Amino acid sequence: MTSKKPAVDQQLIRDLAHILDETNLTEIEVEQDAMRIRVSRQSSGGPVHYAPPPAAAPASASVQPAAAAETAAASDRARNTVPSPMVGTAYLAPSPDAKPFIEVGQSVKEGQTLLIIEAMKTMNQIPSPRSGTVTAILCEDAQPVEFGEPLVVIE
Repeated sequence: MTSKKPAVDQQLIRDLAHILDETNLTEIEVEQDAMRIRVSRQSSGGPVHYAPPPAAAPASASVQPAAAAETAAASDRARNTVPSPMVGTAYLAPSPDAKPFIEVGQSVKEGQTLLIIEAMKTMNQIPSPRSGTVTAILCEDAQPVEFGEPLVVIE
């Protein structure tokens, strides 16, 4: 007796990976008929459940410098990003009718409250780790956030 394994739907895996990128989730799992697929981001030091091989595409000389510049820009942004220290709901203001703690273009000082994350009915103030200028706010008011998710960029 031979039992044929169902073919892996590579397009489904690509779609799931795209959903991870769009929603900033760290893991997503789908069960379809007798097949279960889990796609997760590689976390620092954590196991990788699935990492698709990179698509083999010839790299031209003109593409490589652009990719290096994008990598450097992404590295700078990651270094200036304030990540969420916990899972919860992010609030940009102390109350629904109050002014937001910060705005893009505003100067902040180290220790200044950037936003609040509600976790288990507790409001946790998230302080600025350094002084600088807010160049981006990467979450919406009342948005669920995950541990390590980028919240604010301070340069």
